[in-house]
Amino acid sequence: MSGDAARAARQFGEGPLSRAAARVYTLLVVELLLLLACLPGLVPLVLLESDASNIPLYAACALPLGPALSAALYALHHQRPDLTDLRPAAAFRRGYRANLAGVLRIWVPLLALLTVVAVNLAHLDVAGVPRWWAAPLVGVAALATLVGVNALVVTSLFAFRARDVARLALHFTVRAPGAGIGTALVLAAGAAVTAVTSEAVLALAGSVCALALLRVAAPMVETIRKEFTA
Repeated sequence: MSGDAARAARQFGEGPLSRAAARVYTLLVVELLLLLACLPGLVPLVLLESDASNIPLYAACALPLGPALSAALYALHHQRPDLTDLRPAAAFRRGYRANLAGVLRIWVPLLALLTVVAVNLAHLDVAGVPRWWAAPLVGVAALATLVGVNALVVTSLFAFRARDVARLALHFTVRAPGAGIGTALVLAAGAAVTAVTSEAVLALAGSVCALALLRVAAPMVETIRKEFTA
């Protein structure tokens, strides 16, 4: 290969238009795989009636979401900007297999806690507790969600023990407010989209939500990389 040909090969796929095309392609592939991985929970979720008695079933339907979101975070984090070297599907599968056990150790307890809180909130009158109990319950659920999502990001990108992941997630949520606030804004945006439209619209924007989580968690990820990895 001549020098000019080699330079042309290196330049192809390195321009801003190519990088944008690579990002769009990666998001579309990750979105498709994310939906496929969540399909076992999405199908029954659509069929469920909006009733408080179905709260445990909602949680069961959300079980596939944790590993799928983790795989999406992994794939987007490891994407290559070069249009000639895109393998988002392979990265998604690799992240899913590598992180499945670690994610479930975080995701299942989080869903269980949120289910208990949601059931209690839905039946305050039956439980015979004051209405003001709702405030601390919502606070506990909000903090657990923020810590859980940050833990999901950490375990998706690093190979730490579960207790170390929990400690890091709690540390960055409580003592480094930037990570918690950014995650809260992404979750609030997702909740707003769901309230205004439907769960289907949010599901179709899953890869974009995962990318947003990566962006707001970038300072946390960089700090962990510098201070807690070799």
